[in-house]
Amino acid sequence: MANKKYDVITFGRSSIDLYSQNIGSAFNDIQGFDAFVGGSPLNIAVGCARLGVNASLLTAVGNDKVGEYIVNFLNKEGVNTQCIPIKNTARSSAVVLGIEPPDKFPLVFYRDNAADSQVDIDDVDKADISEYRILLINGTAMNMEPSRSATFYAAEIANKNNVQVVLDLDFRADQWHDYRAYGITMRAVLPRVKIAIGTEEEILAATMEDTAQVTIKDQQISAPEIKGDIDESIERLLSTGIETLIVKRGKDGASIYGMDGSRQDVPGFPVDVLNILGAGDAFASGFLYGVLQEWDLYKACRMGNASGAHVVTQKGCANFMPTLKESLNFIEKNGGF
Repeated sequence: MANKKYDVITFGRSSIDLYSQNIGSAFNDIQGFDAFVGGSPLNIAVGCARLGVNASLLTAVGNDKVGEYIVNFLNKEGVNTQCIPIKNTARSSAVVLGIEPPDKFPLVFYRDNAADSQVDIDDVDKADISEYRILLINGTAMNMEPSRSATFYAAEIANKNNVQVVLDLDFRADQWHDYRAYGITMRAVLPRVKIAIGTEEEILAATMEDTAQVTIKDQQISAPEIKGDIDESIERLLSTGIETLIVKRGKDGASIYGMDGSRQDVPGFPVDVLNILGAGDAFASGFLYGVLQEWDLYKACRMGNASGAHVVTQKGCANFMPTLKESLNFIEKNGGF
């Protein structure tokens, strides 16, 4: 990567996250909440900063106390907040989350008139994206205007200025008016992307053309079951022109797919799971750290797997991202790279 002033800028959601204090309790029985911060791009920026990366976040907050809370946290973490405008006519986002391990983590988004959806083309211009080595864009940021056009514009600037574009597919079903619109939008932006990262469910959603493929078991959980041929979906995404597709596989690690049809599996790290929320964002931050160090993709994914393994043992997201020392010690104790 060419010499740039900064390392990585992430673009998209930011929120206050209210996590259940009663781990294992049904959502209706929650007695109290811990206040953290969240939103996938925010989590990734914080994860990168804790690893020593020069990270910025392009999002927006409302002119409210929640926005102050979010920006204050980011400043303490060393994330550059100069790219975060205040939107006076919108509200900072919030998420309420339950923790019912091993496999139930209900969450409710409060994103009506969300400030981060109001990031516009002018905000992108002010962010100086050409000065970064990596731009990470986010699926949910493209669910409505003006942040949709702003995301495409940011990717366009990156492509013109030798900035690597990484897409976090981030499919949040209840944030789209039609599930098919998510796939159409992802397939439109992918030709501007070098590396895409997602789960099997997100990859299936990105190629979905028939809503009969979707089963919603619980409206509180923004992760529907999607039927389809994952191999065909992977091949279709790779045909858009991206160089690499990283498939996150939870406890099984990750798989690296190349545009030449190659596949390389990267094992994960066995840990006792407390809370899976934020694990994918931790993976992305560790992975981006490896890419910035110019490691090969296998080693970068191992770093990502280590960050994800750390976070699933914690009860929150951004607040619990590992430091570089913690990640390297964890990897060394668990078989190395």
